[in-house]
Amino acid sequence: MSPRRNRPRRHDAVEPNSDRPGITEQRVQQWQDGEWMVRNIFGAAAVKTYLCPGCMQDIRPGVAHVVAWPADDLGDGADRRHWHTGCWRARDRRGPGVERSRNAPRYG
Repeated sequence: MSPRRNRPRRHDAVEPNSDRPGITEQRVQQWQDGEWMVRNIFGAAAVKTYLCPGCMQDIRPGVAHVVAWPADDLGDGADRRHWHTGCWRARDRRGPGVERSRNAPRYG
């Protein structure tokens, strides 16, 4: 008898692009607000700091995250946004992040 697997195998896993190691192929995801092209960025390939539009916090170099843009955007990529993976998955459950100045009151 062979040992039991605790996790099922994923046959639909996306293989990384050999031209750009650490970055997966882009795929289309359907959300409430339309279709989005999504690409995963692994920690080793994340070399810049980005601002996550979901939580308005920095995505530091070395942190795995998601890049998303509208599927119908055929332009220069100006609509691409870098999201924390958790923020991207939870974006339909919470409202958009509110950007405040440092002196703005948080409550009231």
